[in-house]
Amino acid sequence: MSAIAATAPAAALADRVVLVAGAYGGLGAAASKACARAGATVVLLGRKIPRLNRIYDAVAKEGPEPLLYPLDMEGASPDDYAELASRIESELGRLDGLLHCAAEFRGLTPFEHTDPAAVARALHVNVTAPCWLTQACLPLLMRAEDAAVVFALDDIARMSQAYWGGYGLAQHARAGLVSMLHAELANSPVRVSGLQPGPMRTALRATAYAEDGDLDARDPAEYADACVALLSAAGAGHRGQVWKVRA
Repeated sequence: MSAIAATAPAAALADRVVLVAGAYGGLGAAASKACARAGATVVLLGRKIPRLNRIYDAVAKEGPEPLLYPLDMEGASPDDYAELASRIESELGRLDGLLHCAAEFRGLTPFEHTDPAAVARALHVNVTAPCWLTQACLPLLMRAEDAAVVFALDDIARMSQAYWGGYGLAQHARAGLVSMLHAELANSPVRVSGLQPGPMRTALRATAYAEDGDLDARDPAEYADACVALLSAAGAGHRGQVWKVRA
């Protein structure tokens, strides 16, 4: 299905609070702005304050005033995520959506020559940290009438090919996490799904592909409406699934 077909109504996220992890990255930034346009109050999570400030200004122009939450997911502990959830509850009183766009990838490397620390870092930022964040937010999400947890995923078939290292392993784990959490939360108000967009022009992809020869990549904004759709009530049709969207 195309991203155009995924377009959600203008007020699809009205009165909802959505937390975007990796809010200033390619897809994260596009999705944050789209969520604001759809009426959501967006909590912008990322580690670099100057970049958070820039996305804050962009999101504020699109809809309700967002909130900034600087946090380094590589170094954050479970207690840090619990504090984040507590702050959202005290300041906003609710949480209706969690979009995982944060990613860690340092380039294609033969496994034989990969720094073990790089594998551990990729697995932590791409899998362990999102697990901790989701776990911390679940009690608040469960109180919503309709809540969503959405994991952005890379192309799983491509991640089975050579040289993707810890990042590739992590993408398989994230896909498995969608299925596992769906099985646990199927009878709850919390929907879990994955979003696998097509190739995007992002800094992460440029690490693996030469930009001038990467003719398949699209602007991440072309997939932002799909993020909104999954976070909105319309996402119920994709519950427990990985939605492969093509622009």
